[in-house]
Amino acid sequence: MPTIPLTRRGADLLKTELHRLKTVERQAVIRAIADARAQGDLSENAEYDAAKDKQGFIEGRIQEIEGKLAAAQIIDPSSLDAGGKVVFGATVELEDEDGGTRVTYQIVGDDEADLKLGLISISSPIARALIGKEAGDVAEVQAPGGVRHWEILEVRYG
Repeated sequence: MPTIPLTRRGADLLKTELHRLKTVERQAVIRAIADARAQGDLSENAEYDAAKDKQGFIEGRIQEIEGKLAAAQIIDPSSLDAGGKVVFGATVELEDEDGGTRVTYQIVGDDEADLKLGLISISSPIARALIGKEAGDVAEVQAPGGVRHWEILEVRYG
Protein backbone atom coordinates (compact mmCIF):
# COMPACT_ATOMS: atom_id res chain seq x y z
CA MET A 1 0.00 0.00 0.00
CA PRO A 2 1.43 3.39 -0.93
CA THR A 3 2.14 5.86 1.84
CA ILE A 4 -0.23 8.76 2.39
CA PRO A 5 1.43 12.06 3.30
CA LEU A 6 -0.14 13.85 6.26
CA THR A 7 0.91 16.74 8.41
CA ARG A 8 0.91 16.19 12.18
CA ARG A 9 -2.26 18.31 12.37
CA GLY A 10 -3.97 16.17 9.73
CA ALA A 11 -3.05 12.93 11.51
CA ASP A 12 -4.38 14.35 14.78
CA LEU A 13 -7.67 15.30 13.10
CA LEU A 14 -8.08 11.77 11.74
CA LYS A 15 -7.27 10.26 15.15
CA THR A 16 -9.85 12.54 16.79
CA GLU A 17 -12.50 11.54 14.24
CA LEU A 18 -11.64 7.86 14.70
CA HIS A 19 -11.96 8.16 18.48
CA ARG A 20 -15.34 9.92 18.15
CA LEU A 21 -16.63 7.29 15.72
CA LYS A 22 -15.58 4.41 17.97
CA THR A 23 -16.66 5.86 21.31
CA VAL A 24 -19.68 8.03 20.49
CA GLU A 25 -21.15 7.28 17.07
CA ARG A 26 -20.76 3.50 17.21
CA GLN A 27 -22.38 3.34 20.66
CA ALA A 28 -25.28 5.58 19.59
CA VAL A 29 -26.07 3.45 16.55
CA ILE A 30 -25.95 0.26 18.64
CA ARG A 31 -28.54 1.80 20.99
CA ALA A 32 -30.68 2.90 18.01
CA ILE A 33 -30.64 -0.65 16.59
CA ALA A 34 -31.58 -2.10 19.98
CA ASP A 35 -34.44 0.40 20.34
CA ALA A 36 -35.72 -0.40 16.84
CA ARG A 37 -35.56 -4.14 17.56
CA ALA A 38 -37.61 -3.61 20.70
CA GLN A 39 -40.43 -2.24 18.53
CA GLY A 40 -41.06 -5.69 17.10
CA ASP A 41 -41.39 -6.60 13.39
CA LEU A 42 -38.11 -5.64 11.68
CA SER A 43 -39.33 -6.27 8.11
CA GLU A 44 -41.18 -2.94 7.94
CA ASN A 45 -39.22 -0.97 10.52
CA ALA A 46 -37.73 2.17 8.91
CA GLU A 47 -35.85 3.14 12.08
CA TYR A 48 -34.10 -0.24 12.10
CA ASP A 49 -33.15 0.06 8.41
CA ALA A 50 -31.85 3.61 8.92
CA ALA A 51 -29.81 2.59 11.97
CA LYS A 52 -28.30 -0.39 10.10
CA ASP A 53 -27.40 1.88 7.18
CA LYS A 54 -25.76 4.35 9.54
CA GLN A 55 -23.89 1.51 11.24
CA GLY A 56 -22.53 0.42 7.85
CA PHE A 57 -21.36 3.95 7.10
CA ILE A 58 -19.68 4.32 10.51
CA GLU A 59 -17.89 0.97 10.27
CA GLY A 60 -16.75 1.80 6.72
CA ARG A 61 -15.38 5.17 7.80
CA ILE A 62 -13.59 3.56 10.76
CA GLN A 63 -11.88 1.11 8.39
CA GLU A 64 -11.01 3.91 5.97
CA ILE A 65 -9.41 6.08 8.68
CA GLU A 66 -7.53 3.13 10.21
CA GLY A 67 -6.16 2.29 6.76
CA LYS A 68 -5.06 5.86 6.13
CA LEU A 69 -3.37 6.14 9.51
CA ALA A 70 -1.61 2.81 8.99
CA ALA A 71 -0.27 4.01 5.63
CA ALA A 72 0.44 7.57 6.78
CA GLN A 73 3.79 9.21 6.43
CA ILE A 74 3.54 12.01 8.97
CA ILE A 75 5.52 15.06 7.97
CA ASP A 76 6.25 17.90 10.38
CA PRO A 77 6.62 21.07 8.29
CA SER A 78 8.68 22.78 11.02
CA SER A 79 11.39 20.11 10.71
CA LEU A 80 11.71 20.48 6.93
CA ASP A 81 14.79 21.92 5.30
CA ALA A 82 14.14 21.79 1.58
CA GLY A 83 16.52 24.59 0.67
CA GLY A 84 13.75 27.06 -0.11
CA LYS A 85 11.91 24.72 -2.49
CA VAL A 86 8.17 24.12 -2.31
CA VAL A 87 7.52 20.67 -0.83
CA PHE A 88 4.69 18.91 0.98
CA GLY A 89 3.90 20.79 4.18
CA ALA A 90 5.39 24.08 3.00
CA THR A 91 3.47 27.34 3.30
CA VAL A 92 3.70 29.40 0.13
CA GLU A 93 2.86 33.05 -0.40
CA LEU A 94 1.83 33.74 -3.99
CA GLU A 95 0.89 36.71 -6.13
CA ASP A 96 -1.33 36.40 -9.19
CA GLU A 97 0.60 38.04 -12.03
CA ASP A 98 -2.61 39.04 -13.80
CA GLY A 99 -4.57 40.63 -10.96
CA GLY A 100 -1.98 41.18 -8.25
CA THR A 101 -4.03 39.15 -5.77
CA ARG A 102 -1.94 37.72 -2.94
CA VAL A 103 -2.74 34.39 -1.30
CA THR A 104 -1.04 32.10 1.17
CA TYR A 105 -1.47 28.32 1.02
CA GLN A 106 -0.07 25.38 2.92
CA ILE A 107 0.30 22.18 0.90
CA VAL A 108 -1.29 19.32 2.86
CA GLY A 109 -2.73 15.82 2.38
CA ASP A 110 -5.99 15.20 0.55
CA ASP A 111 -7.96 14.66 3.79
CA GLU A 112 -6.70 17.90 5.33
CA ALA A 113 -7.43 20.27 2.45
CA ASP A 114 -9.69 23.22 3.27
CA LEU A 115 -9.41 26.19 0.95
CA LYS A 116 -11.16 28.50 3.44
CA LEU A 117 -8.27 27.84 5.85
CA GLY A 118 -5.61 28.17 3.15
CA LEU A 119 -4.91 24.42 3.07
CA ILE A 120 -4.59 22.97 -0.43
CA SER A 121 -4.28 19.32 -1.36
CA ILE A 122 -0.97 17.98 -2.62
CA SER A 123 -2.91 16.56 -5.57
CA SER A 124 -4.53 19.90 -6.55
CA PRO A 125 -3.40 21.52 -9.82
CA ILE A 126 -1.90 24.54 -8.05
CA ALA A 127 0.09 22.41 -5.57
CA ARG A 128 1.39 20.18 -8.38
CA ALA A 129 2.49 23.31 -10.27
CA LEU A 130 4.28 24.69 -7.18
CA ILE A 131 6.20 21.58 -6.05
CA GLY A 132 9.94 21.95 -6.62
CA LYS A 133 9.85 25.67 -7.32
CA GLU A 134 11.26 28.39 -5.05
CA ALA A 135 10.78 32.09 -4.27
CA GLY A 136 11.00 34.19 -7.42
CA ASP A 137 9.76 31.38 -9.70
CA VAL A 138 6.48 31.60 -11.58
CA ALA A 139 4.10 28.65 -11.54
CA GLU A 140 1.75 28.16 -14.46
CA VAL A 141 -1.54 26.67 -13.27
CA GLN A 142 -4.27 25.33 -15.52
CA ALA A 143 -7.45 26.62 -13.86
CA PRO A 144 -11.07 26.23 -14.98
CA GLY A 145 -10.99 29.84 -16.24
CA GLY A 146 -7.76 29.31 -18.18
CA VAL A 147 -4.05 29.41 -17.43
CA ARG A 148 -3.03 31.51 -14.41
CA HIS A 149 0.49 32.58 -13.50
CA TRP A 150 1.45 32.78 -9.82
CA GLU A 151 4.74 34.26 -8.66
CA ILE A 152 6.14 32.61 -5.55
CA LEU A 153 6.96 35.38 -3.09
CA GLU A 154 7.95 33.30 -0.08
CA VAL A 155 8.30 29.66 1.00
CA ARG A 156 8.09 28.83 4.72
CA TYR A 157 8.30 25.60 6.64
CA GLY A 158 6.28 25.31 9.83
